[in-house]
Amino acid sequence: MMQLHEFEKAVLDGDIGQVNDLIDRAEKAGDFDLLYEAASFLVDFGYVGQADHIYETLISYMPDEPQLKIDRASTLMELGDEDDALLLLSEVTPDQEEYTQALLALADYYQMIGMAEAALGKVKEALARSPHEPVIRFANAELLLDAGRYLEAAKHYSELYDEGYHEIAGTSIPFRLAETYSAGAAFEDALPYYEELLKDEQLPDTIFGAAYAYYQSNQPERSIHLLEDLIAMDPDYFSAYMLVGQAYSQLGNDEKAYELFEQGIARDEFDKELRLSAGKSALKLGLPLEAEEHLQQAIALDPEYIDAIITLASLYNERKEDEKLIRLLTDLDDGNLDIPLLSAFKAYALEREEQYAHAYVSYSKAYVGMKDDPSFLDKYARFLLDEGKRDEAIEVVKTLVNLTQQEEWTAFLETLNDEEV
Repeated sequence: MMQLHEFEKAVLDGDIGQVNDLIDRAEKAGDFDLLYEAASFLVDFGYVGQADHIYETLISYMPDEPQLKIDRASTLMELGDEDDALLLLSEVTPDQEEYTQALLALADYYQMIGMAEAALGKVKEALARSPHEPVIRFANAELLLDAGRYLEAAKHYSELYDEGYHEIAGTSIPFRLAETYSAGAAFEDALPYYEELLKDEQLPDTIFGAAYAYYQSNQPERSIHLLEDLIAMDPDYFSAYMLVGQAYSQLGNDEKAYELFEQGIARDEFDKELRLSAGKSALKLGLPLEAEEHLQQAIALDPEYIDAIITLASLYNERKEDEKLIRLLTDLDDGNLDIPLLSAFKAYALEREEQYAHAYVSYSKAYVGMKDDPSFLDKYARFLLDEGKRDEAIEVVKTLVNLTQQEEWTAFLETLNDEEV
């Protein structure tokens, strides 16, 4: 008589021919119990096609068995045959005990194709039939989490946790609570669950999640402690370098932040966000050349990386490196990116370079989006007056005075009114 361990050995040996031979022998022997056990085992190890064949065979002998229809529907979905899977599930009727399982299978399908509300509807129907069943309540929480309804999901996970369920369907409930609270920006609520998880096992993703929650809870020292341990454990956990650098910045230790950003870049030179952060830290440390190098590299990695472009343009503008600034922003214009602040930077550079006609064009573009920026309006008004565009200058000055009541420009408008009188 054949035994399940023969299937297990063939699977572990990777002997697909032997697996198929064992299935044929069990079918010929009519050993349906063994076939059913083997199908479940085969699914677990990725032999979905062979498992589906077994379920199809079993259904041919037991066509009214609802559990077989549900099991085969699951394998058909994995194989991409959703139509036949749905047809099988539709044959499981509400008067049958297995109908709740069919509802959960349908919920999985709707979730898979992005129909979140339909999936939730099926789970709610299952809950109405079995309101205390933990697996169904867990499925409901999972769908709420997937739909971004974090507070509702956390409530359901928390109820399961308080009832003593710390793992369901192979998923840690404390981990789900930590993940859900973090996703909903309730980082302080997430921390006790991260701490519980870390007491049991120091997994990299859990350490990083806890460190991020500490950082967001304004506890950078604890975040740094965890992240430095994580980097020592796994030097290629690239996200840790960014977060630990940010934590040092939160403490005002820009030198250490810069060091960590550079360490991260040494491990992953193609991380544009590390490049930008290193550039900003270098600026705080008074290292403009190093900042320029990092920012240029970030833009080389992503020519439309606006944060890096604005930071580099600001550096060039502050240092009045106008040729570099104009070249940078001309390339940006070629990419059809319209950012008012960058048009303003370009206008300042063109004005300093005495390219007044081009400067006027850039000023005009910037003005559309910068009517609430007093510094820009002041510069633009002076430029217009210098260029003899008095009427346009007056409109800009009026906008500026409405914002700031600057004495100089208020007096300017009063003088105009006196002249008109």
